[in-house]
Amino acid sequence: MFEEMDVAALVDQLVAIVTQYGLRMIGAVAILLIGRMVSRAARSWVTKLMTKREVDPTLVPFAGGIVYWMLMAVVMIAVLNAFGAEPTGLVAILGAAGLAIGLALQGTLSNFASGVMLLVFRPFGVGDSIDVDGTASVVRAIGLFSTTLDTGDNIRLIIPNSKIYGTTIKNYTANDTRRVDMVIGVSYDDNLSTAKETIERIVNANPHVLAEPAPVIEVVELGDSSVNFAVRPWVKTGDYWTARFALTRALKDGVEAAGCSFPYPQRDVHTHQVG
Repeated sequence: MFEEMDVAALVDQLVAIVTQYGLRMIGAVAILLIGRMVSRAARSWVTKLMTKREVDPTLVPFAGGIVYWMLMAVVMIAVLNAFGAEPTGLVAILGAAGLAIGLALQGTLSNFASGVMLLVFRPFGVGDSIDVDGTASVVRAIGLFSTTLDTGDNIRLIIPNSKIYGTTIKNYTANDTRRVDMVIGVSYDDNLSTAKETIERIVNANPHVLAEPAPVIEVVELGDSSVNFAVRPWVKTGDYWTARFALTRALKDGVEAAGCSFPYPQRDVHTHQVG
């Protein structure tokens, strides 16, 4: 008799527990799923809105990520609240968890902070050609924690933001114009006036070379085996490599056609007979 009553009481308790916490579990799962869908939809909406209004592409994925994670934080608070967590206790738990997570993820938080700094100070944007720590590449995306780059031979690099913000950054496309720095060496036996006039004619004939600022063509060095001219024309940034390739070929052919020569490094060896 008592065993039957104990079993009945145990069943009643189990039913009560399942009813109470089962409904909370179902509610929490529903909140999580719906909240995640809403967060994704909000991120997509923000991304489309910023793209439609032609906001800088650098800011679009970052802003979308901020919106998504802020909404997901609210969703997680709602999930915990569904289990009956008190607001004050919940704040204390979140504070302690935040401290523990912050200590465990110092590198990740550093990447996040660096990502914010990259977007605030804007040393480069999506599509810019940059050099980071000696690696030349094109910026494809700036994320919350890392930046995606493509090298000239189409290798994708994903670099933590802290590594980028903490090093020297060269932005080749930040300005509208860029100077092409070249050195042309001619023989000591050549006529320097002829060489300079020939170089000026070839440089000025290139359609990509700008009239202002005017190209600089002057003797810069008396080398071991050649007289070196500094050749420094200005071009639009987008024409840099096209102009450099064309000028290199044209200067080689034109200077030689003018009777000048490109000397090879030479070394004189003197022998002395002893005895």
